[in-house]
Amino acid sequence: MADADMMTEHGKAVPVPGWLYKLCGLFAGIGGVTLLALMLMTVASVTLRAVIGKPIPGDYEMVELCSAIAIFCFLPWCQVNAGNVLVDFFTQKTSARTNHLLEAVGDLLYLLIAALLLWRMIHGASEMRSYAEQTMVLRLPVWTSFIVILPATALLVATCTATMMGHLRMART
Repeated sequence: MADADMMTEHGKAVPVPGWLYKLCGLFAGIGGVTLLALMLMTVASVTLRAVIGKPIPGDYEMVELCSAIAIFCFLPWCQVNAGNVLVDFFTQKTSARTNHLLEAVGDLLYLLIAALLLWRMIHGASEMRSYAEQTMVLRLPVWTSFIVILPATALLVATCTATMMGHLRMART
């Protein structure tokens, strides 16, 4: 599949490369598996707390780290499938060209925010690693969560770029 189509709220397809769509799906799958593991761990921890009075040690830490991983894994998938919130009250009656231009501007803003996040998170992960920052109970190195978060954020940057370019192409036609 050379290109995968995504639908906007206005029903206009914005082509993105098939490899990008598949990679976004892979990261969304990683996020889903992470959430499933968190759910099972939470159920086990609550059950153990109710039955024997002892939860799984560090369950809150795991929820914190894994939730961050899951959220960042879902962001590219949401972008590539036009799943972000779109307020079209004022643009319902505008032309498809105008809508695509406005969506391209929105994608540009999201791209800038994602790039800023990526830049600062690279710096933050490096500092956490050099300071050997750990979680309180389990003593897990915090920087290890960035092994998944940083590529997911880089993928978000690539996805925002692709959708922005797709909207600009659609606005020209």
